[in-house]
Amino acid sequence: MPDFTIIEAPSHLGLKPGGVEHLPDALLDAGLAQRLEARRHARLAVPPYEAHRDPGTNILNAARIRDFSIMLADIVGPVLARGSFPVVLGGDCSILLGNLLALRRTGRRHGLLFLDGHADFYQPEASPTGEAADMDLALGTGRGPAILTDLEGMRPLVRDADVAVLGHRDAAQAREYGSQPLPPTIFAQDLEEVRRVGAGEAARAAVAHLCRPDLDGFWIHLDVDVLDDAIMPAVAYRMPDGLSWEELETILGVAMRSGRAIGIHITIFEPPLDKTGTVARDLVNSLARGLVRSPDARLELCALRQRRMGLAFPAARYA
Repeated sequence: MPDFTIIEAPSHLGLKPGGVEHLPDALLDAGLAQRLEARRHARLAVPPYEAHRDPGTNILNAARIRDFSIMLADIVGPVLARGSFPVVLGGDCSILLGNLLALRRTGRRHGLLFLDGHADFYQPEASPTGEAADMDLALGTGRGPAILTDLEGMRPLVRDADVAVLGHRDAAQAREYGSQPLPPTIFAQDLEEVRRVGAGEAARAAVAHLCRPDLDGFWIHLDVDVLDDAIMPAVAYRMPDGLSWEELETILGVAMRSGRAIGIHITIFEPPLDKTGTVARDLVNSLARGLVRSPDARLELCALRQRRMGLAFPAARYA
Protein backbone atom coordinates (compact mmCIF):
# COMPACT_ATOMS: atom_id res chain seq x y z
CA MET A 1 0.00 0.00 0.00
CA PRO A 2 1.28 3.54 -0.68
CA ASP A 3 2.51 5.54 2.28
CA PHE A 4 -0.35 8.04 2.24
CA THR A 5 0.11 11.43 3.91
CA ILE A 6 -2.88 13.74 4.29
CA ILE A 7 -2.43 17.48 3.85
CA GLU A 8 -5.40 19.76 4.47
CA ALA A 9 -5.60 22.71 2.07
CA PRO A 10 -9.10 24.13 2.68
CA SER A 11 -8.82 27.10 0.33
CA HIS A 12 -11.95 28.72 -1.06
CA LEU A 13 -9.97 31.57 -2.66
CA GLY A 14 -10.60 30.28 -6.17
CA LEU A 15 -14.34 29.80 -5.64
CA LYS A 16 -16.45 31.28 -2.85
CA PRO A 17 -16.80 30.90 0.93
CA GLY A 18 -19.31 28.70 2.69
CA GLY A 19 -18.71 25.27 1.23
CA VAL A 20 -15.51 23.70 -0.07
CA GLU A 21 -13.40 24.82 2.87
CA HIS A 22 -15.21 22.18 4.95
CA LEU A 23 -14.11 19.32 2.66
CA PRO A 24 -11.16 18.10 4.78
CA ASP A 25 -13.19 17.89 7.97
CA ALA A 26 -16.04 16.04 6.27
CA LEU A 27 -13.84 13.40 4.61
CA LEU A 28 -11.73 12.90 7.72
CA ASP A 29 -14.87 12.58 9.87
CA ALA A 30 -16.08 9.96 7.38
CA GLY A 31 -12.95 7.92 8.02
CA LEU A 32 -10.64 8.70 5.09
CA ALA A 33 -7.42 8.62 7.11
CA GLN A 34 -8.30 5.27 8.65
CA ARG A 35 -9.33 3.73 5.33
CA LEU A 36 -6.05 4.78 3.71
CA GLU A 37 -3.98 4.08 6.84
CA ALA A 38 -2.70 7.61 6.31
CA ARG A 39 -0.88 9.97 8.61
CA ARG A 40 -2.20 13.51 8.99
CA HIS A 41 0.62 15.92 8.29
CA ALA A 42 -0.51 19.55 8.17
CA ARG A 43 -3.43 21.95 7.79
CA LEU A 44 -2.78 25.22 5.98
CA ALA A 45 -4.23 28.54 7.08
CA VAL A 46 -6.10 30.31 4.29
CA PRO A 47 -5.78 34.07 3.65
CA PRO A 48 -8.96 36.14 3.91
CA TYR A 49 -11.32 36.06 0.94
CA GLU A 50 -11.77 39.17 -1.19
CA ALA A 51 -15.04 39.19 -3.14
CA HIS A 52 -13.97 41.60 -5.89
CA ARG A 53 -12.06 40.84 -9.08
CA ASP A 54 -8.53 42.13 -9.16
CA PRO A 55 -8.53 44.87 -11.83
CA GLY A 56 -5.10 43.85 -13.13
CA THR A 57 -5.96 40.18 -13.70
CA ASN A 58 -9.79 39.92 -13.73
CA ILE A 59 -9.40 37.09 -11.19
CA LEU A 60 -10.69 36.90 -7.62
CA ASN A 61 -7.95 36.76 -4.97
CA ALA A 62 -5.09 36.40 -7.48
CA ALA A 63 -2.32 37.54 -5.11
CA ARG A 64 -3.70 35.47 -2.24
CA ILE A 65 -3.94 32.36 -4.43
CA ARG A 66 -0.31 32.93 -5.42
CA ASP A 67 0.73 33.15 -1.77
CA PHE A 68 -1.33 30.10 -0.79
CA SER A 69 0.11 28.11 -3.70
CA ILE A 70 3.64 28.81 -2.51
CA MET A 71 2.72 27.78 1.05
CA LEU A 72 1.13 24.58 -0.22
CA ALA A 73 4.19 23.74 -2.33
CA ASP A 74 6.35 24.25 0.77
CA ILE A 75 4.33 21.56 2.57
CA VAL A 76 3.89 19.09 -0.31
CA GLY A 77 7.51 19.16 -1.47
CA PRO A 78 9.09 17.49 1.57
CA VAL A 79 6.35 14.84 1.64
CA LEU A 80 7.17 13.94 -1.96
CA ALA A 81 10.90 14.01 -1.22
CA ARG A 82 10.61 11.33 1.43
CA GLY A 83 8.71 9.06 -0.99
CA SER A 84 5.29 9.42 0.60
CA PHE A 85 2.08 9.84 -1.41
CA PRO A 86 0.38 13.18 -0.63
CA VAL A 87 -3.41 13.19 -0.40
CA VAL A 88 -4.25 16.90 -0.46
CA LEU A 89 -7.77 17.73 0.68
CA GLY A 90 -9.08 20.99 -0.77
CA GLY A 91 -10.67 23.37 -1.16
CA ASP A 92 -11.32 24.47 -4.63
CA CYS A 93 -9.46 23.61 -7.82
CA SER A 94 -6.98 26.49 -7.52
CA ILE A 95 -4.96 24.23 -5.18
CA LEU A 96 -3.76 22.56 -8.38
CA LEU A 97 -1.21 25.36 -8.74
CA GLY A 98 0.53 24.73 -5.42
CA ASN A 99 0.80 21.02 -6.04
CA LEU A 100 2.18 21.54 -9.55
CA LEU A 101 4.66 24.07 -8.14
CA ALA A 102 5.91 21.46 -5.67
CA LEU A 103 6.54 19.12 -8.59
CA ARG A 104 8.26 21.80 -10.70
CA ARG A 105 10.62 22.62 -7.86
CA THR A 106 12.05 19.10 -8.06
CA GLY A 107 13.65 19.93 -11.40
CA ARG A 108 12.09 16.82 -12.93
CA ARG A 109 9.26 16.55 -15.41
CA HIS A 110 5.87 15.27 -14.23
CA GLY A 111 2.47 14.63 -15.76
CA LEU A 112 -1.07 15.44 -14.67
CA LEU A 113 -4.14 13.19 -14.79
CA PHE A 114 -7.03 15.67 -14.71
CA LEU A 115 -10.42 14.24 -13.67
CA ASP A 116 -13.02 17.00 -13.70
CA GLY A 117 -16.54 17.66 -14.91
CA HIS A 118 -15.24 20.93 -16.37
CA ALA A 119 -12.22 21.55 -18.57
CA ASP A 120 -11.29 24.55 -16.34
CA PHE A 121 -9.73 26.34 -19.30
CA TYR A 122 -11.34 29.78 -19.22
CA GLN A 123 -9.34 32.91 -19.87
CA PRO A 124 -10.01 35.46 -17.09
CA GLU A 125 -11.94 37.87 -19.31
CA ALA A 126 -14.32 35.09 -20.40
CA SER A 127 -14.96 33.65 -16.95
CA PRO A 128 -18.44 34.63 -15.77
CA THR A 129 -17.26 34.64 -12.14
CA GLY A 130 -13.55 35.49 -12.09
CA GLU A 131 -13.03 32.34 -10.00
CA ALA A 132 -9.65 30.68 -10.50
CA ALA A 133 -11.46 27.34 -10.26
CA ASP A 134 -12.82 28.16 -13.75
CA MET A 135 -9.32 28.34 -15.19
CA ASP A 136 -6.91 26.29 -13.08
CA LEU A 137 -5.83 23.99 -15.91
CA ALA A 138 -5.28 26.97 -18.20
CA LEU A 139 -3.19 28.66 -15.50
CA GLY A 140 -1.25 25.49 -14.77
CA THR A 141 -0.30 25.15 -18.44
CA GLY A 142 0.90 28.74 -18.59
CA ARG A 143 -2.12 30.60 -19.99
CA GLY A 144 -3.10 33.73 -18.13
CA PRO A 145 -1.59 36.45 -15.96
CA ALA A 146 1.97 35.93 -14.76
CA ILE A 147 1.05 36.29 -11.09
CA LEU A 148 -0.50 32.80 -11.29
CA THR A 149 1.12 31.24 -14.37
CA ASP A 150 4.75 32.10 -13.70
CA LEU A 151 5.10 31.14 -10.03
CA GLU A 152 8.76 31.44 -9.03
CA GLY A 153 9.63 31.91 -12.71
CA MET A 154 8.57 28.33 -13.54
CA ARG A 155 6.01 28.84 -16.30
CA PRO A 156 4.45 26.49 -17.29
CA LEU A 157 3.90 24.43 -14.18
CA VAL A 158 2.98 21.51 -16.44
CA ARG A 159 3.40 21.16 -20.21
CA ASP A 160 0.43 20.55 -22.48
CA ALA A 161 1.98 17.29 -23.69
CA ASP A 162 2.16 16.03 -20.10
CA VAL A 163 -1.57 16.41 -19.31
CA ALA A 164 -4.37 13.86 -19.73
CA VAL A 165 -7.94 15.11 -19.19
CA LEU A 166 -10.81 12.66 -18.61
CA GLY A 167 -14.54 12.99 -18.06
CA HIS A 168 -15.32 16.66 -18.70
CA ARG A 169 -18.82 17.40 -19.97
CA ASP A 170 -19.10 21.21 -20.10
CA ALA A 171 -18.07 21.92 -23.71
CA ALA A 172 -21.38 23.47 -24.76
CA GLN A 173 -21.52 25.71 -21.69
CA ALA A 174 -17.87 26.74 -22.11
CA ARG A 175 -18.47 27.69 -25.75
CA GLU A 176 -21.52 29.74 -24.73
CA TYR A 177 -19.43 31.80 -22.32
CA GLY A 178 -16.52 32.15 -24.75
CA SER A 179 -13.98 29.93 -23.02
CA GLN A 180 -10.94 28.98 -25.03
CA PRO A 181 -11.15 25.26 -25.92
CA LEU A 182 -8.72 22.61 -24.82
CA PRO A 183 -5.95 22.61 -27.45
CA PRO A 184 -5.06 19.50 -29.47
CA THR A 185 -1.71 19.49 -27.64
CA ILE A 186 -3.52 18.19 -24.54
CA PHE A 187 -4.68 14.55 -24.44
CA ALA A 188 -8.40 14.69 -23.66
CA GLN A 189 -11.37 12.34 -23.62
CA ASP A 190 -14.68 13.88 -22.61
CA LEU A 191 -17.43 11.97 -20.84
CA GLU A 192 -19.01 10.89 -24.12
CA GLU A 193 -15.71 9.37 -25.29
CA VAL A 194 -15.04 7.74 -21.92
CA ARG A 195 -18.47 6.10 -22.15
CA ARG A 196 -17.90 5.05 -25.77
CA VAL A 197 -14.66 3.18 -25.06
CA GLY A 198 -15.33 2.31 -21.41
CA ALA A 199 -13.79 3.80 -18.28
CA GLY A 200 -11.06 1.17 -18.07
CA GLU A 201 -9.89 1.63 -21.66
CA ALA A 202 -10.04 5.44 -21.37
CA ALA A 203 -7.99 5.31 -18.18
CA ARG A 204 -5.43 2.96 -19.71
CA ALA A 205 -4.96 5.28 -22.69
CA ALA A 206 -4.60 8.34 -20.46
CA VAL A 207 -2.20 6.65 -18.05
CA ALA A 208 -0.14 5.19 -20.89
CA HIS A 209 0.23 8.76 -22.18
CA LEU A 210 1.58 9.75 -18.75
CA CYS A 211 3.91 6.74 -18.43
CA ARG A 212 6.36 7.98 -21.04
CA PRO A 213 10.01 7.58 -20.02
CA ASP A 214 10.56 11.36 -20.10
CA LEU A 215 8.11 11.78 -17.20
CA ASP A 216 8.98 11.05 -13.58
CA GLY A 217 5.45 10.15 -12.53
CA PHE A 218 2.14 12.01 -12.53
CA TRP A 219 -0.20 13.83 -10.15
CA ILE A 220 -3.97 13.19 -10.00
CA HIS A 221 -6.43 16.09 -9.92
CA LEU A 222 -9.89 14.94 -8.77
CA ASP A 223 -12.72 17.45 -8.81
CA VAL A 224 -15.69 15.51 -7.49
CA ASP A 225 -18.04 17.19 -9.95
CA VAL A 226 -16.67 14.67 -12.47
CA LEU A 227 -19.14 12.32 -10.78
CA ASP A 228 -22.76 11.91 -11.79
CA ASP A 229 -24.94 14.65 -10.33
CA ALA A 230 -27.32 11.95 -9.11
CA ILE A 231 -24.69 10.63 -6.70
CA MET A 232 -22.66 13.82 -6.14
CA PRO A 233 -25.09 16.71 -5.66
CA ALA A 234 -22.85 18.46 -3.10
CA VAL A 235 -20.95 20.67 -5.55
CA ALA A 236 -21.04 24.36 -6.38
CA TYR A 237 -21.99 24.16 -10.05
CA ARG A 238 -24.17 21.17 -10.89
CA MET A 239 -24.48 19.54 -14.32
CA PRO A 240 -26.42 16.47 -15.42
CA ASP A 241 -24.67 13.12 -15.88
CA GLY A 242 -21.08 12.22 -14.93
CA LEU A 243 -19.07 9.21 -13.86
CA SER A 244 -20.44 6.50 -11.59
CA TRP A 245 -18.63 5.46 -8.41
CA GLU A 246 -17.49 2.31 -10.20
CA GLU A 247 -16.10 4.28 -13.16
CA LEU A 248 -14.17 6.57 -10.83
CA GLU A 249 -12.74 3.58 -8.96
CA THR A 250 -11.73 1.96 -12.24
CA ILE A 251 -9.87 5.08 -13.36
CA LEU A 252 -8.12 5.56 -10.02
CA GLY A 253 -7.26 1.87 -9.92
CA VAL A 254 -5.60 2.00 -13.34
CA ALA A 255 -3.64 5.07 -12.24
CA MET A 256 -2.46 3.42 -9.04
CA ARG A 257 -1.58 0.12 -10.71
CA SER A 258 0.72 1.99 -13.07
CA GLY A 259 3.12 2.57 -10.18
CA ARG A 260 3.70 6.12 -11.46
CA ALA A 261 0.99 8.09 -9.64
CA ILE A 262 2.75 10.16 -6.96
CA GLY A 263 -0.02 12.22 -5.35
CA ILE A 264 -3.62 13.35 -5.53
CA HIS A 265 -5.77 16.28 -4.52
CA ILE A 266 -9.53 16.22 -4.03
CA THR A 267 -11.61 19.34 -4.57
CA ILE A 268 -15.04 21.01 -4.80
CA PHE A 269 -17.06 18.76 -2.45
CA GLU A 270 -19.36 21.00 -0.36
CA PRO A 271 -20.34 19.35 2.95
CA PRO A 272 -23.10 21.90 3.75
CA LEU A 273 -24.98 20.42 0.78
CA ASP A 274 -24.60 16.90 2.22
CA LYS A 275 -26.96 17.20 5.16
CA THR A 276 -26.82 13.56 6.28
CA GLY A 277 -23.14 12.89 5.55
CA THR A 278 -24.11 10.07 3.18
CA VAL A 279 -22.30 11.54 0.18
CA ALA A 280 -19.10 12.02 2.19
CA ARG A 281 -19.19 8.39 3.29
CA ASP A 282 -19.80 7.21 -0.27
CA LEU A 283 -16.92 9.35 -1.51
CA VAL A 284 -14.56 7.98 1.13
CA ASN A 285 -15.57 4.41 0.25
CA SER A 286 -14.92 5.05 -3.44
CA LEU A 287 -11.57 6.74 -2.80
CA ALA A 288 -10.45 3.87 -0.61
CA ARG A 289 -11.43 1.29 -3.20
CA GLY A 290 -9.77 3.23 -6.01
CA LEU A 291 -6.54 4.25 -4.31
CA VAL A 292 -5.72 1.14 -2.28
CA ARG A 293 -4.58 -1.57 -4.65
CA SER A 294 -2.49 -4.70 -4.09
CA PRO A 295 1.22 -4.18 -4.82
CA ASP A 296 1.24 -7.31 -7.01
CA ALA A 297 -0.80 -5.50 -9.66
CA ARG A 298 0.51 -1.96 -9.47
CA LEU A 299 3.18 -2.09 -12.17
CA GLU A 300 1.21 -3.78 -14.91
CA LEU A 301 0.55 -0.94 -17.33
CA CYS A 302 3.76 1.06 -17.31
CA ALA A 303 5.95 -2.00 -16.88
CA LEU A 304 4.44 -3.51 -20.02
CA ARG A 305 4.88 -0.26 -21.92
CA GLN A 306 8.52 0.10 -20.91
CA ARG A 307 9.36 -3.54 -21.57
CA ARG A 308 8.06 -3.07 -25.09
CA MET A 309 10.38 -0.09 -25.46
CA GLY A 310 13.35 -2.01 -24.07
CA LEU A 311 13.57 0.17 -20.96
CA ALA A 312 14.14 -0.81 -17.33
CA PHE A 313 11.22 0.00 -15.05
CA PRO A 314 12.17 2.07 -11.97
CA ALA A 315 12.26 0.55 -8.52
CA ALA A 316 8.82 0.25 -6.92
CA ARG A 317 7.89 3.39 -5.00
CA TYR A 318 5.47 1.59 -2.71
CA ALA A 319 7.42 -1.48 -1.66
